[in-house]
Amino acid sequence: MLKNISPILSPELLKILMEMGHGDEIVIGDGNFPAASVAQRLVRLDGHGVPEILDAILRLMPLDTYVDAPVALMDNNDAENRPAIWAQYEDVVRRNEGDKSFELVERFAFYDRAKKAYAVIATGETAIYANIILKKGVVV
Repeated sequence: MLKNISPILSPELLKILMEMGHGDEIVIGDGNFPAASVAQRLVRLDGHGVPEILDAILRLMPLDTYVDAPVALMDNNDAENRPAIWAQYEDVVRRNEGDKSFELVERFAFYDRAKKAYAVIATGETAIYANIILKKGVVV
């Protein structure tokens, strides 16, 4: 065990976060996300939800400050009915990184982007359209 590192972050995920460089992306997929079929590197955290994993990662990894939107969400194509979990993501990001812009990515474009991501985390998240991509920044 180490101090000040969330116990939900597995040794495998910590290694991946360390390996990632500036501009690399990591996907945190909900329970319905086809993680195994799109991942170059797959990490399973099935017993956890996306918000708690997002918080644990952002305590260690900065977001990219050189892009307009270092966070991407899978678009549900319904601006009137945003998934409630997105507000939780905004709170987690604001608490850890300040105000950052989020972009919405069409579902199939999101899958294509996920295939190029450094890694994909499979979770047990039950909320729909709860998939998120983080672009790693520079540690200063």
